[in-house]
Amino acid sequence: MPLKTRKPTTPGQRGLVLQTTDDITTRKPKKSLLRPLKKTGGRNGQGRITVRHRGGGHKRRYRVIDFKRDKFGVPGEVTTIEYDPNRSSRIALIKYPDGDWRYIVAPNGLKVGDTVQSGPDAPIRTGNALPLNAIPAGTTVHNVELSVGKGAQIVRSAGSSAQVLASEDKYSLLRLPSGEMRNVLSTCMATIGQVSALDHKNTKLGKAGRKRHMGRRPEVRGVVMNPRDHPHGGGEGRSPIGMPGPKTPWGKPALGARTRRNKSTNKFIVRRRYQK
Repeated sequence: MPLKTRKPTTPGQRGLVLQTTDDITTRKPKKSLLRPLKKTGGRNGQGRITVRHRGGGHKRRYRVIDFKRDKFGVPGEVTTIEYDPNRSSRIALIKYPDGDWRYIVAPNGLKVGDTVQSGPDAPIRTGNALPLNAIPAGTTVHNVELSVGKGAQIVRSAGSSAQVLASEDKYSLLRLPSGEMRNVLSTCMATIGQVSALDHKNTKLGKAGRKRHMGRRPEVRGVVMNPRDHPHGGGEGRSPIGMPGPKTPWGKPALGARTRRNKSTNKFIVRRRYQK
């Protein structure tokens, strides 16, 4: 979908770059697939802030998305393409012959009236979900499972896609959007195509208020804080950070320091994203 700009009647409008909404076919979501969404403000169960810069924002309701795609062998018709405030991509409402309605993450190119299907016998077509061992090498996929039956966990954001490189025995080799090459169980499900809203990365909010509408509160640079608040703080006037490498507010190395702790899945990574 292309981008659009506004006439610069205000400073906020001058820098605004938005996606067009020509692809959206309805403004009303399916009522039976809506759930309440409670805000946390970045706080845990004890009321302490564990994620900074969260709070406020427009009220939202959650759209129940079918990440499992477990309705095998039943073709469904795309009835609407909708906006979802909880994710960067569009979502598609699917109607099945038995009267069941489900939302899926809309792939790029999916239109109202198209038919989608899931299962090992589904054709290799955009929007169809199949096990990785049934997908030919070189195919672009998204909504990839990491555990069989758990539902899609990776490659779900706007414009992202992975590529199936090979399928051998128990595992399939994927190239992920980060450049990492990883083995995934061949029986895990993936959806054909690339996630919609390709121009999401090229949008500009134009003003701080739009970020507040999204539930993001202001960030403050560490160098302008006091030493008790941040390792970069203190000093007379504008001063350098004065240490080998930038630090997080908690004194840990920032900018490039690796934070991966899940060593149990290291064996599945064939090539790390850090390597050229």
